[in-house]
Formats: sequence, C-alpha cells, structure tokens
Amino acid sequence: MDARTDELNHENVLLREDRDGVTTLTLNRPDKYNAMSEDLVEQLHETLKELGEDPACRVIVLAAAGDKAFCPGHDLKEMIEANDHAFFEEAFRGSAALTKTMIALPKPIIARVQGLTTAGGCQIVAACDMAIASTKATFSANGIAQKSPLVMITRNVPRKQAFNILFTGEFIDAAQAQAIGLVNTVVPPEELDAAVAKVTDAIRAKPAYAVARGKAVFYQQLQMPLDDALDLTAGWMAEDLDTDTAREGVRAFMEKRKPKWD
Repeated sequence: MDARTDELNHENVLLREDRDGVTTLTLNRPDKYNAMSEDLVEQLHETLKELGEDPACRVIVLAAAGDKAFCPGHDLKEMIEANDHAFFEEAFRGSAALTKTMIALPKPIIARVQGLTTAGGCQIVAACDMAIASTKATFSANGIAQKSPLVMITRNVPRKQAFNILFTGEFIDAAQAQAIGLVNTVVPPEELDAAVAKVTDAIRAKPAYAVARGKAVFYQQLQMPLDDALDLTAGWMAEDLDTDTAREGVRAFMEKRKPKWD
C-alpha cells in the first residue's frame, strides 16, 4: 500500500493523497475556511482533469482541511480587493468550468463534508456524484446573492426545498441536508472516514470501464426527454453486453460467485 501526498503549489492550497486507487484532494486553506481562491479553483480544476486521464485513479474524494469548514464558496476578500468586473467574470466562469469538469469526469467524486458549507461550497457538494457528511456539517446558500449555486442545488434538491434554501439563506443541519437529497449519508465525525471508505471500496470493486460508462450515461440521460433517454440506455446496454467485462459479470451472477475482472 503506497501512499503519496503531493503539495500542488508553493502555498499548499490543495493537497493530494493517492492510496489503492483512491485519490483524496484536500482543500487546504483552513485559516480561510477553505474559501475558493482563484489559485485553488485553478489547481483543483487542473488536477481533476489530470486524474480523469490517470488509469491508477479509480475514485476521487474531495475533502477539506480543519474541523470548522468544508468550504464557504469563493474567497470574497480576494474579490473585494480585486474590485474588477473582469476578475469577477473570470472567477465565476472558472467555477462553472470546474463544475462541468466534475460532472464530465469519468471517475466518481465523493465529497467528504466535515463542517460549514455555504454558497459555492454547496455548489461543489452538489456537483460531486455523492456526498458523505458529518453530523457537525451545516449548509446554507443564498440564491438571491449567489446565483451559481442554484444551478446544481436545483438539480439535487426538490423544487420547494431548494427555493427555501436559496431564498431564505437559512442554515440547515446535516440531517436536513440528507432528507432533501443534498448529501447521501450522515455519520458522527469519528465515523466519517470509514463511511467514505465504504463507498470508495464499493466503487473500486467495479470495473473501471463500467463505472466510467455508467457515470457518462447517468448525466447524459438526465438532460433528455423520457423517450430519448430510454433509447439511449437501450443502445448503451447492447454495446456493454457485447464486451468481455459484461459477459464475465453475467456469468458470475449466474454462477453465484464474485466476478474476476481484468
């Protein structure tokens, strides 16, 4: 078991650990509540794109340093000091590009949410494929002031619940976030790593090809009318069954044994 931690720039705003097919990326600005600076967004975006092409990486965990906060969104101090429309435009388009990459990435991304999560931080959690939260995590998104987060939140949360979060700005706890579908699972802080590992282990047990294909069609069909989505998945299933991987999966199921993936 070979663990490696990389400091991805001189300020160490993003940390990386690779272990047994799981890559953990840690937002590392705990003194700033892990706010998304321009540098951090760029580092995270570039690293995710690299991981999308890395066959050694099977699943990605997105975590944050410290106990207090996962992420409050963009670094508002940085924006106020810049006081420049072009900078604002670049910052928000950068986070939009990051979100698109997260969805398009052929590797599942699991958010490990241990604390305060607001505004663009909620956007990041919603853009992850799954989210595991500590009971100490809290969530808030003011959609009147923060327009970008509402895109992903409304694609995760039922309409009236989303409107309530976005237009009241009130905080909800982790249990409420789970009830409305913003996170998958809530566990005590001391069980958070084990809960994340349970998910990553389950994903790593599946063929990388099948996981990548499954994630692609999952998001593609969401944008389609029902008839088109059914046609799409029928065609993909026919293609998938015409592979050695699929045939081994079927044989293993019929023979009541674990499949032997290449």
